[in-house]
Amino acid sequence: MITFDCHTIREIAHQPQMWRETYRVISNRKADIERFFAVNGINKETRIVLTGAGTSAFVADTAACLFMSDGYSCARSVATTDIVSAPDSFLNPDDRLFISFARSGNSPESVAAYQIARKFCKDAHHLVITCNPEGCLAREADPEKDLAIVLPDGTNDRSLAMTSSFSSMLIACLLCKNVATLPAEEARLEAAAAFAARFLEDDVTATFQRMTEKIICRAVFLGSGPLKGISCECHLKLQELTDGQIMCSFDSFMGLRHGPKAVINERTLVVYLLNDDPYTRRYEYDLIGQVSQENRPAAQIIVSLKPSGITDAIDYEIDAPFTEELAAGEYRYVPYVLVGQLLGYYFSLSKGLNPDTPSVRGTISRVVSGVKIYEYEK
Repeated sequence: MITFDCHTIREIAHQPQMWRETYRVISNRKADIERFFAVNGINKETRIVLTGAGTSAFVADTAACLFMSDGYSCARSVATTDIVSAPDSFLNPDDRLFISFARSGNSPESVAAYQIARKFCKDAHHLVITCNPEGCLAREADPEKDLAIVLPDGTNDRSLAMTSSFSSMLIACLLCKNVATLPAEEARLEAAAAFAARFLEDDVTATFQRMTEKIICRAVFLGSGPLKGISCECHLKLQELTDGQIMCSFDSFMGLRHGPKAVINERTLVVYLLNDDPYTRRYEYDLIGQVSQENRPAAQIIVSLKPSGITDAIDYEIDAPFTEELAAGEYRYVPYVLVGQLLGYYFSLSKGLNPDTPSVRGTISRVVSGVKIYEYEK
């Protein structure tokens, strides 16, 4: 049974409720969102840049993939850190919509990227999705040209690690994209919440706790399509919550063979986030078989919407309570992130760390520090 003795685990566990509250926020802003898209001519041909830093960048990575799958052919993800450091390499004057993600909105890159984009793409509009109404980014948004969506206070994680802020910002973005069919999205989102609740059941959390008894020094998270972005966020959660004591990486299933597979040894945990597309799964199954036979990792976990049927060498599999509503919604990908969050939490405790403030030397902080912003002159 989960004991809610710190911010981190409470914020992981309350995600299903935060998604419901996020739905209500978007529902209440439905007219504003529709007006923003209509007045500014935003459609599936619009050049869209989804952006954020760190975990927020991984929200953008995941959302951009889902936008592409839904026919937004000119949507792409660019981290704010790339925009700030090398705007000429990543921006196009014809970019028309920036979707910015930020938990606090106080990271120096968040505001700087907004300001640079305003100079570089003079006709662009900005949709800001943030968890902090008092953040610099929320205040910077121009009410004449932009739209700021502030999520419920509970999504503004107090822990160092972003957990409910990641998933709720991703949910909010998808709801904005699907605003025209918003009533139908509620049942699909509820199905995703039921999937997330599965990770919090006693048998699953007990398995994560037992996993910490193994000698694990490395972890690899794998995902295809939108789950590659989720795998990236999972790798960061386990690495930062253990203060780097477990070094983590991520990749696509297909990409792992091209060199990165070398990191997997007998002290490595491998987590497979399985896609539900039958075509994609054929490649994923092949890779799982190869890793099991050749690399022999310390432990292997599968997360899947439906049973994989794989039993050899797999330590544990987490499946969803599969329904038609879950299969029909893009939200089905979001709960996968809980595997990285919970592994990070339990491994953090096992190493004698405080999950809320795991950085013993203070080298990482809740809001990034030490960044000097230079004026963009071009």
